[in-house]
Amino acid sequence: MENDKSYRRVINAWCMYDWANSAFYTTIMAAMFPPFYRSLVIAAGRGESNATAFWAYTTSVSLLVVALVAPMLGAISDHTGGKKRYVAFFAGIGVVGTGLFVFLGDDTYILGSILFIVGNVGAAGANIFYESLLPHIAKKDDIDQISTRGYALGYVGGGILLIVNVLWYMKPELFFMPGVGFALRASFFSVAVWWAVFTIPLMRHVPEPPVVRTADEGVNALRAGFGRLGHTLTQIKQYKQLLVFLVAFWIYNDGIGTIIKMATAYGDEIGIGMTDMITALVITQFAGIPFSFAFGWLARRIGTKRSILLGLGVYSLISVAGYFMRTATHFYILAFLVATVQGGTQALSRSLYGAMVPKSQSAEFFGFFSTSSKFAGIFGPLVFGVVSQLAGGSRLSIVSLIIFFVVGALLLTRVDEEEGKRVAQMEDAALLSAAQHPEPAGS
Repeated sequence: MENDKSYRRVINAWCMYDWANSAFYTTIMAAMFPPFYRSLVIAAGRGESNATAFWAYTTSVSLLVVALVAPMLGAISDHTGGKKRYVAFFAGIGVVGTGLFVFLGDDTYILGSILFIVGNVGAAGANIFYESLLPHIAKKDDIDQISTRGYALGYVGGGILLIVNVLWYMKPELFFMPGVGFALRASFFSVAVWWAVFTIPLMRHVPEPPVVRTADEGVNALRAGFGRLGHTLTQIKQYKQLLVFLVAFWIYNDGIGTIIKMATAYGDEIGIGMTDMITALVITQFAGIPFSFAFGWLARRIGTKRSILLGLGVYSLISVAGYFMRTATHFYILAFLVATVQGGTQALSRSLYGAMVPKSQSAEFFGFFSTSSKFAGIFGPLVFGVVSQLAGGSRLSIVSLIIFFVVGALLLTRVDEEEGKRVAQMEDAALLSAAQHPEPAGS
């Protein structure tokens, strides 16, 4: 019984980090910062047509930074241990960058871009090491349910703070704030505080996974990191199923990420009011809670891969419907549809990947996972921005996302997850054997 209680405490503490960092993804990335950023661009005299495109380019640059360093950081942390230390380091960067949003003026869009890049690098970097803990803490049959529970708690935590922020924005005088501008900056600062405070349970209660070192890694962390990365690259053909999944995820997550990042910027462009958009996103947050749990239930009955494919089918409908969106009511409907699949699709993608990853190299492989998703995040908004500028509007940009969901789904159907799990277990056994029985020097 005590072991069960300890296990639940570890799982709940891990899931609480989703609660913590979801505030960044809801208030900053999805709801309040994109329209605010567009207003900074317009105030600087750069024009309405460029505002959405500049936001898309900003998100692309921020993701490129993480994509380039993620695998190396993961390999180093697998050698040195300290996955939680890396979570704390990157979360700290994100918290500081987000807190500095309070200094943004009416036309400081370049500073806004820089601070968003810092905040997003922190959020994305911390997620690499946070997610790499999942295969270590989850029992074999629990990984789908734990991953979806994390997303569900993220919806709750992000939703609660977003409601508070919306109230500040709509009625600043009730909270003794001098105006909307002050309320927006206070909202951004509250994200930094929320993120910092609710990271503490993970730091206190989630155990640091054991480190498996191979005999030839030496003692230098950077050298060892390159050694691990080189080993994985030379053996990459063994991970055929994992590679196919990564490519599929890279493509379909491109579409998912672009919808998340560009929704309010697109809505603002076509004339939907800030209050309507934020209210719709609040509804999305709380509607996403039961649907995240539902995807965990669904995975037990029809399988993880089929459940993801179902979510991608719904996303295809959303991208087509987005082209025809004209009113706030349309935005509400599409936001609800996103809520039905967003958390479950991403949570099951995380758990399916985690099940096919060698535990001894989890941070390194989740670095690759992060790289694939971040490169997806680069090209999706980039294409969105280019098409928007060329077409003089974003309607063609939103409908073009269907190709990502269709191609990603087709590739996902080719993944043999059982074969992927078997290869991961064999690699763990081989690394453990190498660590316990090193070859004699000079052999």
